[in-house]
Amino acid sequence: MTDRLTLMRWLFSLTLVGIAAVVLFARLLPIDLTPGRVPGPDIVLAFTLAWVLRRPDYVPVVLVAVLFFIMDMLLLRVPGVWPLMVVAGSEFLRRRESRLRERHFLLEWGLVAMVLLAMLVGQRLMLTVFFVDQLPLGRSLMQLISTASVYPLVVFVTTYVLGIRKLQPGDDAIARQAA
Repeated sequence: MTDRLTLMRWLFSLTLVGIAAVVLFARLLPIDLTPGRVPGPDIVLAFTLAWVLRRPDYVPVVLVAVLFFIMDMLLLRVPGVWPLMVVAGSEFLRRRESRLRERHFLLEWGLVAMVLLAMLVGQRLMLTVFFVDQLPLGRSLMQLISTASVYPLVVFVTTYVLGIRKLQPGDDAIARQAA
């Protein structure tokens, strides 16, 4: 018989995979492919970062790496660069999760926006070093802004719809013991 914490970890890992599958399916549909649209937010990335800051044990690093690598392959992006940036950014936030528990949401939102910016800069630098064609900087910045602006909505859905709340001080020992 599995304990409740292990069941919740598996359930929310599968939920993240389900969200990614729905978003990926919607992005692969051939609907309104006219150029010049404002790029939409990266919903999967927003959910990943929100869950890493609320329950880091629900989002294992291997799941993040595999999920974003598969998305790179299916969306025909340069494989491996963005997943590397996402893993680095999510691990940076995972290490600061305990310090952000009692902080105001605006500080969390600002930190997530700065991590998104660092991930974008890191990706662009890596692609520049290897002479890979890139999206225009303005388009990438617009997607960053849209992802950062949808983050509060993702946190609302995460907290009040899915019920993923931040770890409390007593929950640390339980989460580490089960890991």
